[in-house]
Order: sequence, then C-alpha cells, then structure tokens
Amino acid sequence: MFRSSAICCLALLCASSLIAESKNPADYPLRFHIYGLNQTTFYQNRSAEEAKGEGRGDLFEGGEAKGVDFSYECSEKLKTSFGFESYPAKWHKPGKEITVLLPVFGKTGSFFTCNLKTDVKDFAYAMRNGGLISVPVASYKEWMVKHDFDPEHGKNTPTQTEPNRLRPTSKEPGSKPEMAAPELPH
Repeated sequence: MFRSSAICCLALLCASSLIAESKNPADYPLRFHIYGLNQTTFYQNRSAEEAKGEGRGDLFEGGEAKGVDFSYECSEKLKTSFGFESYPAKWHKPGKEITVLLPVFGKTGSFFTCNLKTDVKDFAYAMRNGGLISVPVASYKEWMVKHDFDPEHGKNTPTQTEPNRLRPTSKEPGSKPEMAAPELPH
C-alpha cells in the first residue's frame, strides 16, 4: 500500500513539473515587442495579485515581424518594450496563444511567464511620429535587412546603413551632432 502511494505521489510531482513553464530564455525561440497596453491590476491586502488587459505588439518569427493584438490575465503587470527591446516568446497554441517570458522588475535574473491570447495580423506595427501605424510585412522585413535587425538571432539594435550621417538635434550654435534615428518602414 505504501509503495503504491509513493508511486502516485512521484507521478504527480513529475506531471506538475512538466506543466510549469520554463524560465530559461533559451526555451523561447521567438521575440515579442509590446507597443502599448491597457491594463487593470487587482489587489488583495495592498498586494498586486493579478493584471488583466489588452495590447498591441509585433511578433518576430521566421525572420519577419507580424502585428499582434492580444489580451491577457497574468500574475504580474506587463510593461511595454523600451526602444527596440523584445521579450522571449514561444507558441502555446500556434496562432491563438503565445507564452512570453518577462523580467520581474527589480529582481535581476528573475522571470515570469504570461500567456497572451493573440490575433495575428497580416501586417506589422511600427511607431511613426509618436503614433502606431501598420506597415506591410515585406516592407518591415526590407527595413530589418537594411538595418541588420533580427531579434530572433540576437541582433537587437538596428544599425545605421550610413554611419557618418549626422544631424544636429538642436539649432543652437555649438550643439554637438548625434546619429539620426533610423527611418522606420513605410
């Protein structure tokens, strides 16, 4: 009797470890960039317990970007991506739900996972003049190649194709020039 109880407990422990999501970034081959969020955080005893919301982002898969509208219910608040930052991701249910590995802010090396219910678009999102626009996937891909930008393969920052192209950021005399921002895909 004791032996069969021990076997059942061991089987349950093994099954629960298989269900738990990995926190190893190497297990997430895709990249996900979050542009914007609308979310509500639920608290109990002044402690955040859950965040629910919706947002828009780009999924980098197969060397190209596709726009994604998403909704979620997560244990922690989501943050938008900073600059060209993207988060590791993998399909949970291909085309319908993606698991994103997000950092726990304030705890270096700590992560949590969140499943996003997705609506994958046939275009990509991009920022232009402070607003979100849609661009054809082929145009975004062309921009990615031109600027050597491929977050799936560790190329997380776009490069300038004309490294000496400088422009002053201020019209004041003596102001130092800075690199011009890369043109986003049209």
